Amino acid sequence: MSNPLLNLTGLPPFASILPEHVEPAIDTLLAENRTRIAQLLSARGNYTWDNLIAPLEELDDRLSRAWSPASHLNAVMNSEPLRAAYNACLPKLSDYATEFGQNAALYEAYQTIAAGAEYARLDGAQKRVIDNALRDFRLSGVALPPAQQERYKAIQQELSALTAKFEESVLDATQGWIRHVSDETELEGLPESTQALARQTAQQAGQSGWHLTLDYPLYAPVMKYAASAVLRREMYTAYMTRASDQGPNAGRWDNQPLMEQLLALRHELAQLLGFANYAERSLAKKMARAPQQVLDFLNDLARRSRPMAQRELDELQGFAREHFAVQNLDAWDISYYSEKLRVHRYALSQEDLRPYFPLPRVLTGMFEIVHRLYGLNVAEVKNIETWHADVRFFEIRDADNEPRGQFYLDACARPHKRGGAWMDECIARKRTAAGVQTPVAYLTCTTAQPVGAQPSLLTHDEVLTLFHEFGHGLHHMLTRVDQLAVSGINGVAWDAVELPSQFMENWCWEREALDLISGHCQTGEQLPQALLDKMFAAKNFQAGMQMVRQLEFSLFDFRLHLEYDPARGPRIRELLREVRDTVAVIQPPAFERFANNFTHIFAGGYSAGYYSYKWAEVLSSDAFEKFEECGIFDHATGQQFLHSILEQGGTRDAMELFIEFRGREPRIDALLRHTGITA
Repeated sequence: MSNPLLNLTGLPPFASILPEHVEPAIDTLLAENRTRIAQLLSARGNYTWDNLIAPLEELDDRLSRAWSPASHLNAVMNSEPLRAAYNACLPKLSDYATEFGQNAALYEAYQTIAAGAEYARLDGAQKRVIDNALRDFRLSGVALPPAQQERYKAIQQELSALTAKFEESVLDATQGWIRHVSDETELEGLPESTQALARQTAQQAGQSGWHLTLDYPLYAPVMKYAASAVLRREMYTAYMTRASDQGPNAGRWDNQPLMEQLLALRHELAQLLGFANYAERSLAKKMARAPQQVLDFLNDLARRSRPMAQRELDELQGFAREHFAVQNLDAWDISYYSEKLRVHRYALSQEDLRPYFPLPRVLTGMFEIVHRLYGLNVAEVKNIETWHADVRFFEIRDADNEPRGQFYLDACARPHKRGGAWMDECIARKRTAAGVQTPVAYLTCTTAQPVGAQPSLLTHDEVLTLFHEFGHGLHHMLTRVDQLAVSGINGVAWDAVELPSQFMENWCWEREALDLISGHCQTGEQLPQALLDKMFAAKNFQAGMQMVRQLEFSLFDFRLHLEYDPARGPRIRELLREVRDTVAVIQPPAFERFANNFTHIFAGGYSAGYYSYKWAEVLSSDAFEKFEECGIFDHATGQQFLHSILEQGGTRDAMELFIEFRGREPRIDALLRHTGITA
């Protein structure tokens, strides 16, 4: 049987990829890679870029090209056979990565090139690849004694399996709860669009009535609009106790043991490598240089924003008492009465905006923004094989009609698809004997499905999310770097990788850009000035509360990894309580188990790095300020950002690239101004 994951030369043939192909393909490629690495090392001292590093990049690319579609399908078309195949490969890939990182002969070969005459003749990207590799060898334990190397390998295997299991538990817990509604009065307050989606969800399950699920396009509107506090509490409880010992599925997919194991293993791994804790290990590949720098940054933002957040909460409580005779707000009341206050103060609801943001119009406008900024053209390509009928495929070309990148867009939520939104690599740019390999991205969101003949209608928040992920995609696709290890987002400091994504969000708040991305789903009318005025007036509504919520997540994550003590255990709930007592203005109920479904830090690569969102927001706000000064569609400034940030990949330090674009180091002022925080 031919295996479609072997010898991929173009886009993945998704219709041909079956779960039974995955493990044999990975086994074959790992075996071939090991043989080839041994052959490459036979040069014994006469190592060059061409006879060692370039061939290694080819091996890495071939393996990545096979694993990428398999891993992606596991996230967007999850099934038991696919999950089993995916999980069977994780320890094998972990072993291979550890073997590579601990290969003393390979490490010495890289050192030989770095110390030799050829190094001076290499370009900046090639030197960066070598420098990063030498750092990563050390971070992989290449200098450890054999017994400790074996322990490192075992830990990495366990971590790989545990993170996958954590994410599976959250997916299963999210999909494992449904609220069937047969009495329409229970849906009082819900927008018609949400009721239609709930009705369609029930019909797809072969039932009458309405289905409310924990998928965000249904969960969020219930929390904002459902008049029934009983229904809000029921859904809040189910959502905030996913994968825990509490709630309607208590204990069924409990992630608590996994969290404790993950934290213990990360701490042990860091100490094996000579770091005091995992937070220090995390910063070895980030812009921030020391844990105290991160804590000072987060605590300073908290000091500035918490008084504002407290005032906002006091106003909300006063409003609920005065207008609804509600004396005490529970956690499931916050979104509901916040939306009531927003409508009262600004006569504006997110639902008022939804008809003006049909997905097709948003996409057309977003692509026009990219054209005006960078001179690039985005067009859909038909008849491309995908994994689901909803998925669309696009190509980016420059003014000379040269292809710069391609991407799949999978926009809507559906069963067996992971929640959230993300960008991931399908194919990375590199130079081959045949020319340049065009980079390809996966862009994934979970907006509401189209209902009937009506397209998917986005809230403004969902528009922001789409722009965010497209910003990541542009960073991956527009790179001009030919070396795989530092092209696109590869090799970029993790706390700078959110710069291009958060940067793109700014255009969602500009009148000229909103005229491009908005158009009523029935009439095509752009957002009326009256609605725009309300939207701008409400931009920083509860910005302080939103800021301290993100700081709560960031401090919890960082301190969790910084302060871990094997003698005391992880203290997960205790530490979260401490952070909330210091930063938060809202205290959730005792049964809440937010940490149990915090996939970013337990399964998503943000461990001891969630602060990166706020860190990069300083960069993105300051970068956008230059466009505010020169014009939001100023072509020269757009070209500067393209050349200094998007095209450079990981070839230089993120701070150096930022200074090249901005002419100085970043300042926090723009972030504070954009969020209305002046303290």
